[in-house]
Amino acid sequence: MRNFLLFLTSLFIGIGLFLWIGKTVGWQEIKNTLLVFTGWQGMVMLLLTLSIMIIGNLKWKEILRGEEIEISFWQLFKPYLAGFAIMFLAPILFWIGEVFRSFILKETNQIPWTKATASVIIDRVLEWTTNLVIIFLGALFFLFKIGLPPMNLRLIFGGTLFLFTASILLFYFKTLKRESLIKTFIGVFNHRLDSKPLETEKEIFDFFKFKKKSLQRAFYLSFARVTIMYLRVWLLIEFLGQKPRFLPVLSVLGFSYLAAMVPIPTALGSHEAIQIFAFGGLGWGISVATAFTTIIRGTELILALTGIIISFRLAILLFKNNLVNKLEK
Repeated sequence: MRNFLLFLTSLFIGIGLFLWIGKTVGWQEIKNTLLVFTGWQGMVMLLLTLSIMIIGNLKWKEILRGEEIEISFWQLFKPYLAGFAIMFLAPILFWIGEVFRSFILKETNQIPWTKATASVIIDRVLEWTTNLVIIFLGALFFLFKIGLPPMNLRLIFGGTLFLFTASILLFYFKTLKRESLIKTFIGVFNHRLDSKPLETEKEIFDFFKFKKKSLQRAFYLSFARVTIMYLRVWLLIEFLGQKPRFLPVLSVLGFSYLAAMVPIPTALGSHEAIQIFAFGGLGWGISVATAFTTIIRGTELILALTGIIISFRLAILLFKNNLVNKLEK
């Protein structure tokens, strides 16, 4: 119930932000900007978004290979897409998408829970690492070119950025020194320590050896994914009648990553808020910013809805298998 209330609260905040932005910018102006966008351009956006998912799944496959687990691309793609859908639609339920992915992986492929959990944690850490690199590069350009955002945006997005950056730095600091984060937190809260979290942590430590080929390939795939996302931003800005440039597009991509870190379903409202500031400062117009975020959200929502259908089918399949196993006993 508590998680459901958190989800509803974050959703209503997002809807409120979106409606306020629409009223401020003007719905007719947003509509006129969207009319510039054609059907074939929509297909290009959808194909690029699908490519982003495919590369993300290849990265997860490479991580599992580094743990000496071989699974086919298509076996992984279903739980990957389902996990993305849960994370995209309910980000306030922190890590629930990753938990679902690791659970499906364990149940359908008989993979140890520790390895399945380690793989999704590694995947998320690599994604946050590359995202933060882009955020900082884009933000540096924007600060020198345009200046600081309004105070309310600084507090929301600055606080979010600080939290994620501190978490990633702490992770790498502890991992490089091979010091257990789990023992530290368990010691603070005086909980009894189960062996499985420590085994999962050991799997993560074993993977993050910088001479390890799988780690290097996973980083390459992370940056390949960023490259496709950059291309998507570039083309969409051009499709909306503007002239994209290298560093401004990098800033817009960085702000998209930053908006996604705020736990509001589909980044509704938060993405508009930060991109209106960015597009306005870059001279592309605030109505273009709203059209930009709406199209990005629309293409991702199509894949997220597909992922929800897959998650229901996987859940039903697991229920049937468990029921059959119990009846046989």
